[in-house]
Amino acid sequence: MTSQNGQNGQNGKERTKDRTYDIVLFGATGFVGALTAEYLAAHAPEGLRWAIAGRDKGKLERLRERLAGTHPACAELPLLHADAAEPASLRELAAHARVVATTVGPYITYGQELVAACADAGTDYVDLTGEPEFVDLMYVRHDARARETGARLVHACGFDSVPHDLGAYFTVRQLPEGVPLRVDGFVRSNAMFSGGTFASALGQFARGPKMLAAARDRRRHEPRLVGRKAYAPPSAPRYAGEVGAWALPLPTIDPQVVQRSARALERYGPDFRYRHYAAVKTLPFAVGGVAAVGALAAAAQLPPARRWLSDRIKPGEGPSAERRAKSWFSVRFVGEGGGKRVFTEVSGGDPGYDETAKMLGEGALCLALDDGLPAVAGQVTTAVAMGDALTARLTAAGLTFRVAAAL
Repeated sequence: MTSQNGQNGQNGKERTKDRTYDIVLFGATGFVGALTAEYLAAHAPEGLRWAIAGRDKGKLERLRERLAGTHPACAELPLLHADAAEPASLRELAAHARVVATTVGPYITYGQELVAACADAGTDYVDLTGEPEFVDLMYVRHDARARETGARLVHACGFDSVPHDLGAYFTVRQLPEGVPLRVDGFVRSNAMFSGGTFASALGQFARGPKMLAAARDRRRHEPRLVGRKAYAPPSAPRYAGEVGAWALPLPTIDPQVVQRSARALERYGPDFRYRHYAAVKTLPFAVGGVAAVGALAAAAQLPPARRWLSDRIKPGEGPSAERRAKSWFSVRFVGEGGGKRVFTEVSGGDPGYDETAKMLGEGALCLALDDGLPAVAGQVTTAVAMGDALTARLTAAGLTFRVAAAL
């Protein structure tokens, strides 16, 4: 992992121990931001120095009052002004935090200045983006600087892409070392998309040429992988007998994240392939799913249609607690290599909101508090930056990582 080792990456806790705050949550008053604040209020260990940040002081005060109603210690929770349109406020935020967690998206529109500020300040950063263009642009613009300062820039630290990245990593660890490995992931859920996820998907469909250009530019800047292969090829819909479902390729950032973990970690073997699917039980649903994605992609090209769709589920909005309580997700993995086949699963509750807030909160806590994390810096994935430590945290917090069968 030499390409991701920074001169200051060996001890993030020591490097930033004199910062005012262990964790700052930016965008705390949005729907997922407030859920993340509630999670931190309930699970932050005693003595954690954390704060909430945003541009509207009144909303921050109301959120603090609500948190204090169930967690009295939050009555004195610091409130920080920060605005995505005011780069100076973001630099001030990054300078005083050891870890910044942000829920402010779409990130291609609102996220770039904060990444720059954290990279310059040597501040660890986690977000919820599922936007490949944003992640690729941030790599080109800020990875080198972050490696110089020791900052760990961890994108996609929610349902995009923690269950898939850590799930593939968990699966690989059940297989032999030093041999070619093949892993397929199959996602099932009954949950609603979050407004932020929907907005990001629309943006990606509308920005196809720019997304491809950013990916090409990243490939020109990335070091070549020598002596190993790690890839996540496009695949066609198929019936997957191994999970008893129709498998539809998912046009998400998740396979790219898994591929980057595999490039960075030799444990994935000399020749690693990952494919990523939605698992659908019946053929009519499979056909309907393909048609729906195609229709959404076509509509996103037309500004009036895109605006109409954007108004249906807006970022910052979400379902009721009762609806979320009925939601669930499951990602089943089939891994093969060295004559062994393994079936694993990562599962949990509502993926787009409750579990995403948990993943972001535990990711921030892991970077801020856990000893023995890998000595890396720059733009890194959750598996590379936190691996076993974050898996253990999420297991303790209620997510399931299990081996279903090994043959």
